[in-house]
Order: sequence, then C-alpha cells, then structure tokens
Amino acid sequence: MPIITERFNVNTAGFTDIIDITEKIKQIIENHNPENAQVMVYVAGSTASISTMEYEPGLLKDLPEAFEKIAPANKTYHHDETWHDGNGYAHVRATMIGNSENFPVKNHELVLGTWQQIILIDFDNKPRARCIYVQIIY
Repeated sequence: MPIITERFNVNTAGFTDIIDITEKIKQIIENHNPENAQVMVYVAGSTASISTMEYEPGLLKDLPEAFEKIAPANKTYHHDETWHDGNGYAHVRATMIGNSENFPVKNHELVLGTWQQIILIDFDNKPRARCIYVQIIY
C-alpha cells in the first residue's frame, strides 16, 4: 500500500483559534488524485487538535464557550505548577479532542457531510505556527 505524506503550515492566533483547513486538504488530495483511499490529517503539538464542524459564525462562538466551561483558562492546572507556562488548559482541551482524524476518499473525492469542514483548533496561550501532516493511504 503506497503512502503519500505532505505537510503545510498554518499560523494561528492561539486561544482556541479555529481555522478551516478543508480546502487545503482537498487541494492535496486533488494533486495526487487517488480513486479510493484513506486520508489522515494530523497536527504536531500537544496544545492543538484536528476535528470537524460546520464552520459557521454561531459555532465559532459556541465551541470556545463550551471549552471554557469544560476546561477553563483561568483555572490553575498541575501542568502550570510544573512548567509555569499558563497553558495547562490548552493541553487538557487538546487531549480531549485529539490531534488527528481519518477521512475516506471515494471516486477521487474527499467524503464529508454537506455542512462538514475539517478544522484546526489551536488552544495554546500564544500565536503559533502549526505544522499539519496529511497522509494519503492507497
């Protein structure tokens, strides 16, 4: 089974910045034109995640508000006591979501729901340059 690996960088604002990366993933798939395959999308780092959502203004507000209830930024975390970097909440949030997702390709097209986009969420407490890896497995 051949595996193609590509990568691209995304600059983020941190603080639960949500970025739609769907078109970049589609472009990579189009460049390799697999008929049927699996695509794995992975972000390197322990304070960022890959997920899906309907990328619309209401959810772009709702999702950060939900994360603030689950793992509030203003709470002291044991991680912060160890490293004194103030981003314990970012590690907790990213661990809950995960840093990769798999998607099917069928008849040369990425399979997503009508209102579904692939997103990068950067939870860290500062802007970052994130490296996204995309593997196409034939």
